[in-house]
Amino acid sequence: MARNYRTRSGSGEIDIVAWDGATLAFVEVKTRVTVEHGAPESAVDAGKQERLQLAARDYARRAGVAWERTRFDILSVVLERPPRVEWLRDAF
Repeated sequence: MARNYRTRSGSGEIDIVAWDGATLAFVEVKTRVTVEHGAPESAVDAGKQERLQLAARDYARRAGVAWERTRFDILSVVLERPPRVEWLRDAF
C-alpha cells in the first residue's frame, strides 16, 4: 500500500504498509551487516515503537481502517553470506 510513509507533521515514518489478508501490517525494516552489536530488531526500542504507532494511527485513520485490523511487524535483515531475513509478525 505504501513505502516510507511519513506523517504530515514529520513525527513518524513507516517503512512498509501492506495488507496481509484482512490485516493491515505496518512493517519496520532493520538491516545490519553483522549481529556484532545486536540483532537488527533490537533497534526497535520503546521510543521507536511509539513513533511507529503514532504514524500508523495517522495512516489507519486516513485510510479508514479500524485499529483492531492492524499489526506491527519487523523485517530483520543481516547481510551475511547468505543474507538472513526474518519476518517477525506481530512484533509489538
